[in-house]
Amino acid sequence: MTFFSTIALFLPLENSSMVANGTLIPIGGNEDKGIENDEQFTLEFIEEGILSRVVKESGGTDANIVVIPTASSIPREVSNNYIDAFRKLGCSNVHILDIRSREEAKREDNLDLIKNAKCVMFSGGDQSKITERIGNTPIHETLLRRYQEDYLVIAGTSAGAMCMSREMICGGSSTESFIKGAVKMHLGMDFIPKLIIDSHFIRRGRFGRLAEAVARYPKLIGVGLAEDTGLVIKEGTTFEVIGSGMVIVFDPRKLKHNNQSVLNEGTPMSLVNMKTHVLANGDRFNLRKGRAKVLPLDAPFLTS
Repeated sequence: MTFFSTIALFLPLENSSMVANGTLIPIGGNEDKGIENDEQFTLEFIEEGILSRVVKESGGTDANIVVIPTASSIPREVSNNYIDAFRKLGCSNVHILDIRSREEAKREDNLDLIKNAKCVMFSGGDQSKITERIGNTPIHETLLRRYQEDYLVIAGTSAGAMCMSREMICGGSSTESFIKGAVKMHLGMDFIPKLIIDSHFIRRGRFGRLAEAVARYPKLIGVGLAEDTGLVIKEGTTFEVIGSGMVIVFDPRKLKHNNQSVLNEGTPMSLVNMKTHVLANGDRFNLRKGRAKVLPLDAPFLTS
């Protein structure tokens, strides 16, 4: 049996009323890693950058951080970039766990890294590689349990962010995605079942792709993350926007018209009364109430 057909066997955590003790930090990709030559950018990276917030949420520079480059086709380069970035932030306990097969996801030494981590960070690449190699394995089960019971930070960028949802976008053309059937979906890692997450949202023009995804699952909220932009999700119920870009929220739960279910594939869709929010650094959103709380107009930019 494949991961996609067996994941439900051990997922007692899909009850959305449960409150998680851990924190999720999905990132839209291309987050600042402190490699700019201008000293100004280095100071911003250390004081206000997304990875700096990841470190703070994980307990500080002594935190045990495990980077998982499984989604990447260039894992060594990606791993070195994160080691260098976290070192610039003063971290010394950074470990690489490059899972390339389901057998590796069952090894006790690899599982021990997850059991002892304060933060697990999934890299970008292909989100399907994460679910195929780690989904429904002891590592996945441990991550789910620790996210609910312990104070564990699970961060992920690009593919690492998209895999966090239960209903995961795994492909689809941005230009054709207002057409029914253009977006491909699979089961994700189910850390946050209330959301569908898309990344590189502005630069790659993925508005239509996310719109079709929420039309298919109208009880879920769609979140489109710009690059160098992320969320800090607490208790699985509220999130704060961090980073330099914007977040687009599609809330379809009060749609008055959604013809996705009755159309043939290849047919343009129509959605009416889909609530949309455009949020930026410091803004917050309550997933249960569907309400946004934004910073005052006179608040300084990029405050924490």
